[in-house]
Amino acid sequence: MNLVLVLLGSLVLLVLGAEALVRGATSLAQRLGVSALVIGLTVVAFGTNSPELVINARAAASGHAVVGLGNVIGANISNVLLILGVAALVRPLRVRPELLRREVPLLVGVSVLLVLLLWDRTLSRLDGGVLLLGAGAYLGAEFGFGRATARPIAVVPAGALVPLPVGAGQSAGVAALWLLGGLAALLVGAWYLLGSAVVLAERVGMSEVAIGMTVVALGTSLPELATSVVAARHGHDDVALGNAIGSSILNILLILGVTAVIRPIEIEALAPLHTALFVGSAVILVPMLWTDRRISRLEGAALLAVYGGYLYSLAP
Repeated sequence: MNLVLVLLGSLVLLVLGAEALVRGATSLAQRLGVSALVIGLTVVAFGTNSPELVINARAAASGHAVVGLGNVIGANISNVLLILGVAALVRPLRVRPELLRREVPLLVGVSVLLVLLLWDRTLSRLDGGVLLLGAGAYLGAEFGFGRATARPIAVVPAGALVPLPVGAGQSAGVAALWLLGGLAALLVGAWYLLGSAVVLAERVGMSEVAIGMTVVALGTSLPELATSVVAARHGHDDVALGNAIGSSILNILLILGVTAVIRPIEIEALAPLHTALFVGSAVILVPMLWTDRRISRLEGAALLAVYGGYLYSLAP
């Protein structure tokens, strides 16, 4: 019972910590004059990815790097099937051409790259370095593009679970306090989430990869879910879509890059079904978004149905 309370408390800290961090990061990004889509793809995605980053670094340092791999695979599947599915049910999501030309093909490409890197059942420090170089190039290119196409914007900050004063009116000092406070909450929440989740899942006979793909991935996906749902409800489709897609790209390039550099990841094998879902959840966006350049409520329901089947397949 105590473990369950610790798990729930750590999830609350993760959500509130990411909320504070994203609010501060978004305010600073607005001051730089970048577009809403780029904010969603980079700053908001990076902010909501903070739980994955902290948890994976903690997992690698404590000898549970495989949990980190499962976390990224599960989180990416959740980003498309769960988060975009729920957001589309709230409000059909319109798609900007930039996503179709750049980000969606990039997500497919880095997903396939990860599967190829894991072909020898090891993600080495060299592999991690390559992924980190890709993350730096991606973030640099996105901010460069955002500054080149900058225009006045007004975005709804992520995950408005509690109404808080936000926006362009925040001073740099206040934004920095949000960032630091959010990061502190994330560190504490991530530390206790990983420990309690691993113990609970092991008690019911789950493998470390399955633990990462279910309990940990779902927990760390809550900030992305809150972000995209709130953004969709307020009509900020760029932020909703950009957050989910940008988060998935950074999960592979940045989060797994950091994890593998700290400690190489060795696995027995990934289940073919989960590998297919991991790559397929990225590939399915191509025809879905190209047809009428939006994700409809019907398509959102279909994504959620597939996600339900995925969770059922992981049941011990």
